[in-house]
Amino acid sequence: MMKLYWSPRSRSFSALWLLEETGQPYERVLIDISKGAQKAPEYLAINPMGKVPALQDGDATLAESAAICAYVAERYPQAKLAPPPGDPLRAKYLYWLFFGPGCVEPAMVQVATKVEMNPIAAGWGDAQRVFDVLDAALTKGPWILGENFSAADIVIGSGLNFAVRLFKMVPARPSFDRYIDACAARPAFQRASALAAG
Repeated sequence: MMKLYWSPRSRSFSALWLLEETGQPYERVLIDISKGAQKAPEYLAINPMGKVPALQDGDATLAESAAICAYVAERYPQAKLAPPPGDPLRAKYLYWLFFGPGCVEPAMVQVATKVEMNPIAAGWGDAQRVFDVLDAALTKGPWILGENFSAADIVIGSGLNFAVRLFKMVPARPSFDRYIDACAARPAFQRASALAAG
């Protein structure tokens, strides 16, 4: 059985939501980051970065939300959370799956800290462009790949929910509101939210 190391109100939500979407049993192991549990030697042996989430699946151990989402989606293909190899949608799926941590998260930090970045030097370009590109993609909807919900929606949806609704770091846009509402309406999102709330 997979074991998810997680903490409420953290990037763990993506992995928690994804595991709920699979419908498969898994074990949750709370790492209380408010008390520094992520710095304990036992946890650093699992994730040397001292961050949550992390996942153990037998002898396989990994961290980073998008990596966990990719791994679990492929581990449980019956959940249909990833287009299979050879499907033309797989290219866009991988693009958006990594757009979350590679562009959305740095753009959120840029907006929150009001740090001016040289768009040529920043790997994500600039925050305005990141959110404009996301807005254009979500306007087509209903999901980031069109009609097909995937693990990429979990990564993007979690990030937008965090940035727009929970912490109000990024201004709402009609496409963002519609998309976050669609994500929040999913039963697995609701179960993960209830678990994260305690």
